[in-house]
Amino acid sequence: MTFMAQCHWISLFFALSFLVRVLNASAGDSDPLYKACIEQCEKTGCVGDKCFQHCKLSSDGNPIGGPWYLQEPLYLRWKQWDCRSDCRYHCMLAREEEREELGDKPVKYHGKWPFRRVYGIQEPVSVALATLNLAMQFHGWVSFLILLYYKLPLRPDRKTFYEYTGLWHIYGILAMNAWFWNAVFHSRDVDLTEKLDYSSGVALLGFTLILAILRAFNVRDEAARVMIAAPLMAFVTTHILYLNFYKLDYGNPSSNSLHLLNLCSIIHHYTKLPAQLHLGSYGILP
Repeated sequence: MTFMAQCHWISLFFALSFLVRVLNASAGDSDPLYKACIEQCEKTGCVGDKCFQHCKLSSDGNPIGGPWYLQEPLYLRWKQWDCRSDCRYHCMLAREEEREELGDKPVKYHGKWPFRRVYGIQEPVSVALATLNLAMQFHGWVSFLILLYYKLPLRPDRKTFYEYTGLWHIYGILAMNAWFWNAVFHSRDVDLTEKLDYSSGVALLGFTLILAILRAFNVRDEAARVMIAAPLMAFVTTHILYLNFYKLDYGNPSSNSLHLLNLCSIIHHYTKLPAQLHLGSYGILP
């Protein structure tokens, strides 16, 4: 199978995965028993034998007719684990236990698979993996700086000979920013962290496409770089504004699949370039 054929299959896989996600996104939260559990919890503040003190608090987190020491702990208010989110969480666990006893498979709730909190963290495994990715991105960025400024020769004005240094710096910062907000989002999924995670991911993917085009086609002229980057940056900015201020469209993965296909095409072109145009000619990559 050729490289381009593999890229097409990868993009198709992501697109189909997105469709499956859409079809199964609300199977759990549309369950009548789950809905009834939430309604009962919000009235009584309890799910089975477990009750939540902050279900008896006003919307600003202050106790209703109670002393100051009954207020929600600060870490709970920061995490925004309020009465409704706690009711959803414990009703989800209760329903999944019932489904497991009946031999049914787990289903998604509000677009997510069932999870168990660990020290207030919503998805600890995802947070750990995102943090590991953040650490690796930081290590790569620092290694790149050390290589350019301490191991390779510099120009008389202390600038590097490598003409894509600034672009790779921006890429590293955007990558670290994206993985940081991804870790925060998986720690606690609220509207703000979801938008920051999606926006950071779109910004990173958009700049990755710009960088891939500039590097693969060896664009060195500043005017040409601006002409290529400007329309793509305008599209990415418009898409981020759309996600934040109009509709957080979960069709975003399908857009990412298109970007992935474009990147595969560019990489394929890059591998066909003469050897002297590759990064190895600068002593940076083989």
